[in-house]
Order: sequence, then structure tokens, then C-alpha cells
Amino acid sequence: MRRYGKDADEDDIRNRPGRKGSRPRTRIRPKHEDAADAMILTVDRGRLTCLVDGGTKQERQVVAMKSRELGRKGVVVGDTVSVVGDLSGEPDTLARIVRVSERSSVLRRTADDDDDPYERIVVANAEQMAIVTALANPEPRPRLIDRCLVAAYDAGMEPLLVLTKSDLAPPERLLESYATLGIRYVVTRQDELETAGAEAVREHLRGRTTVFIGHSGVGKTTLVNALVPERRRSTGHVNAVTGRGRHTTVSALALRLPPPPGARPGSKKALDPGWVIDTPGFRSFGLSHIDPSRVILAFPDLEPGTVECPRACSHDEQDCALDAWVADGHADPARLYSLRRLLSTKEAHEGD
Repeated sequence: MRRYGKDADEDDIRNRPGRKGSRPRTRIRPKHEDAADAMILTVDRGRLTCLVDGGTKQERQVVAMKSRELGRKGVVVGDTVSVVGDLSGEPDTLARIVRVSERSSVLRRTADDDDDPYERIVVANAEQMAIVTALANPEPRPRLIDRCLVAAYDAGMEPLLVLTKSDLAPPERLLESYATLGIRYVVTRQDELETAGAEAVREHLRGRTTVFIGHSGVGKTTLVNALVPERRRSTGHVNAVTGRGRHTTVSALALRLPPPPGARPGSKKALDPGWVIDTPGFRSFGLSHIDPSRVILAFPDLEPGTVECPRACSHDEQDCALDAWVADGHADPARLYSLRRLLSTKEAHEGD
């Protein structure tokens, strides 16, 4: 029996779909014009907690995952992203991240200088780096502080030196070695963190996004707990034998500071008082990815003197034009020494 008439055409014939489906492939991706903006608060095994409508009365936290169309593009704490899907923030709901906005700053590190060539992005869009260092128990590590400073200058962040445990040792000697850099600093005591000490640190953080960096045991997470008491994280102790701390913070987390005293509810100061990003402690800070030409940008008094430098000058060699520039009285010799001390940190190993 004939299935079709004698005048059958291609529209009368039923095509059986292929094994992979009948939908044709296309390179045209949806624009997701209805996507909402959000800030990444933390990343945990492929699940990202986002703050949607931040700084408004409708803000809420949404759990999301990265969409396939992003490919291998990483998403880190501090990123501004676009999300679609279920944005209610209800339990057991899942949204999808479809875009990552351009970053204003990126803090990178490598685990080692020689053996690990891969960069790791720590946080994005932070404006300030708080380098947390204990004055005792464990002892300060100036070489590590220098490395953090280089990373901050390379990322375009303003550094802030936070010295903890001043009740165990005085801060003057350490501060003297960084005086020529003009770095802002704040000194805290363990017995004052819950009162005046925390508020003194908050004054340097208001209205900004600050990433806290420090090696294990310096009291970084203890300080963050004092700054944001309603979101306490677990803390550890310093090993009495090795003098090193134990890792207790295992993931980066963005926390909003409490409103300043006297802030009117619903005002900008109350809704956006600033953010702190607590990061896991580390024992090394590799700088193999650093470009010395970006570090010099943090020394505006020395930068004009590099015009006559040879191509690809490291600013720490015999033909560097900065020597003559400083000798002619255009800048303080101590500033040039500080620059070269930081640049040499990139080439030397931490224990040198």
C-alpha cells in the first residue's frame, strides 16, 4: 500500500531525527538581556554564592553555577557577574552565571617562583590590600610583606599595613623599614580588638573593598571576626615548635562591614559601608607573573626618571637611568632604594 500519493513532495515525508536530536547547532548565543547583576561572595566546589540587588532593600543571596558558555573563564570572589534563572534565593534553588564583567583589579599569585608557572587569581575588584602581620608569635616576615606589596602595586591596589599583637612587641622597628614607602598603617592589640581596636581598623576600610592577606597564625581571621562579629569564622593557633600557624580559613569570603555608628537606616553609609574579603592563609607568595614595569607605577616620583632607561630595563641594573635622575636631586635616594628592594624581592626566594 502506498504511503504517499503520486504527487508527494519533501514536506510530506517524515524525517527521523538523528541520535543527537534534531535541533541544528548554532553559534548564536542568547543575549540574556534580562540577566541580573550580582557580586560573588564565596566559591565552594563549583557552587557560587552571589549577592543580587546589593545595596538595596531587595538584596538577597543566590546560589549559582557557571554556565557552559563561559568555557574555562574563571569566576572568583569579588567578581561582578550576570545571573539568570531562579533568583528568589529560596533553599534548593540554583541560578546560572552567564557573564563576568570586566574587572577593575585582579590580585594574582603563584604558589612558587620557579616550579609553579600557573597564576591563581585570588580576588577581583578589590581597591585595597590589608597586609596583616603579627609583631610576635609568629615573628614578622619582612620578605613576605615585601612580596605582598609588590603584588598590591602590580594589581593597582592601595596597600594598608595592619600590625597585630602589639601587646607582645612594639611596632616601631618594623614601621621604620617601610617609612619611605608612605604606606598607611594601623596597629592593634589583642585585648582591644572587640572594642576600640576593631573600630580603628574599620576607619581605614569604610566604603571600600579590602582583601585581607597574611600568612597563617598572624590573627587575620580573628581580626575579621572582630570587624564583622555576626559572621564569625573558625580560628586556630600558632605551633609552639615551628612558630607557624595552622590553616583554618579554607576559602575566600566577602563580608559586609557593619554600618558606622549613627548611620541613618536606608542611607548609602548604612547599605554600603564597605567590604572585607578574608582569604586563606599562605606560607609563600610566588611572584613569577609580576611585570616590573607595573610596579614602578606605584612610585610616581620616580616614574618620570625611567624615560631614558634602556628597553626592558629592570630598574635594578647598571644602565638604569634612575641613578642619574636621583643623583640630580629629582627624588629621594631612599625611595629608589625602597623600589629596588621590592623589585629584588621578585627575583629572590622568600627565605633568602
